[in-house]
Amino acid sequence: MPETLITHTLDNGLRLLIREIHTAPIASCWIWYGVGFRNEVPGKTGLSHWVEHMQFKGTAQRSASWMDHAVARLGGHWNAFTSPDWTTYFETLPASALETALALEADRMRGSLFDPAEVETERTVILSEREGLENDPLFLLNEAVQLRAYQHHPYRGEVIGAKEDLLALTREDLYGHYQNYYQPANALLCLAGDIEPRRALDLVQKFFGGIQGSPFNKHQPAPEEDLPEFERVDLRGPGDTTFIEIAWRAPKGNSEEFFAFTILESLLTGPSSLNMFGSGGISNRTSRLYLALVEKELAVSVNGSLNASIDPGTFSINLTKHPARSVDQLLAALDREIKKIQSKPIALAEIDRAVKQAKALFAYGSDNITNHGFWMGYANSFADYSWFTEYVQRLAAVSPEQVTNIARKYLRPDARVIGVYTPNGEEARDA
Repeated sequence: MPETLITHTLDNGLRLLIREIHTAPIASCWIWYGVGFRNEVPGKTGLSHWVEHMQFKGTAQRSASWMDHAVARLGGHWNAFTSPDWTTYFETLPASALETALALEADRMRGSLFDPAEVETERTVILSEREGLENDPLFLLNEAVQLRAYQHHPYRGEVIGAKEDLLALTREDLYGHYQNYYQPANALLCLAGDIEPRRALDLVQKFFGGIQGSPFNKHQPAPEEDLPEFERVDLRGPGDTTFIEIAWRAPKGNSEEFFAFTILESLLTGPSSLNMFGSGGISNRTSRLYLALVEKELAVSVNGSLNASIDPGTFSINLTKHPARSVDQLLAALDREIKKIQSKPIALAEIDRAVKQAKALFAYGSDNITNHGFWMGYANSFADYSWFTEYVQRLAAVSPEQVTNIARKYLRPDARVIGVYTPNGEEARDA
């Protein structure tokens, strides 16, 4: 498939990316808005996610049921996602129906209704979603850890928002957020698939060219480069399993350090998929922490989490404690493994294996037209398209020494948050 990317910017500021992929008569249309909970302020959290929900409730021209049926009857699918850094909407459908997707998204850019009754219905839905999450110990643990991993940055919160804010937000808050951020100059339109570029450009101009942009205020938080000093948070709740989450600061996505950190993660816990649509997967059974903690029956499971973000994020390790072990035993074993990777030379063969695993997972996440539409916008949310096209080469260029240095710099015992969720009724085996 050609790697040529066609770029264009309309007079109103809308950026357009087109990638031709003529493997099947399918097209994927993605529109990315530069707004997520990174751009929210205390007291107004959850706005971006709630606005995403309202985009499916209809416009003056198209009802909610019409939009849903329009995509379904073409054999297509559509969805939307809110992240810390962005909100995105997509349709994947027959290439001959690209016009339907473009007309729908142009209408939703400025024409969503935000009917007061629908706002209240959706408040109930989102509060119910929030309450459902609160029944999950892993959500509660992650929320508590992230709250302490940042002092001021919005990354300390959750996409869904705080419950007290969800109860207090008004229709005017939501509509104001929408009017401010949903406009051409804050949007990136990505088209991938069996597309004829000239026709696509004409259609984009037809549907989006007449949308007038206006000056908008974009809250840009100051990055937090360093994690606060060591802190431990203990939670208790229902269940019969003890969970542990350890979080360190991680480099932002558009950083050379991010690629060395990706290899470090692969060595310790196995690689994370950056693409929510990837097929296949990579076992983490050869990772250092699986061998040291799960194989030796200190933990039942171990997983890592690393995301590419605009500002420095967190790298988290999640552990499920073995019932016969204590939290202190598990944490001591974890620290021994981290110290090893910081102090002993890493064999080139181990680096090569970690690179191959990360490359394979990346390939699984790039295997269809919907995925390519995703990557076009995702990479541009914090870097540019070359981040995607050069990803594999940049991983392969990471040296053992770079991984060691990254481990020493970031995985410090005095700059992390440790969260422990202990089920009610279980006596703590460590003070």
